[in-house]
Amino acid sequence: MRRNPHAIFATVTASALLLGGFATATAQAAPAKAESLYAPSALVLTVARGEDPLTATVERAVTLSCAPTAEGTHPSPVEACKELAAVQGEFSELTAGPSNRTCTRQWDPVVVTAHGVWQGKPVQFSTTYGNACEMAGSMNDNAVFAF
Repeated sequence: MRRNPHAIFATVTASALLLGGFATATAQAAPAKAESLYAPSALVLTVARGEDPLTATVERAVTLSCAPTAEGTHPSPVEACKELAAVQGEFSELTAGPSNRTCTRQWDPVVVTAHGVWQGKPVQFSTTYGNACEMAGSMNDNAVFAF
């Protein structure tokens, strides 16, 4: 029986590559470890000009993460996280209550949005105000959208 050295070399090389690929694949397939005991709370908050949150022009945007520590690009992450915890992540509760601010009736709509996760639950919030003064008055000077 005659042996082809090229065929033997090709078979050995293919076997080595195949076995090496399996070794690499199993090394990379290690189970992920839990990094935190806290449910994730990570949000992107925006303030935009326009009536519709889908078409409004974003003027300012920040990130806010509240677990395990308050951090992100938000200027006051600790205060914002405390306020959200007090209303259990219900953004509509931040706007509850009467405003003592006097504003003009100028129509220059402002949209605020929050997207992400609060304590492991998806969050999608948006509301439109007639102008920036109305927004500030409705928010009762809270820290969540003060950026």
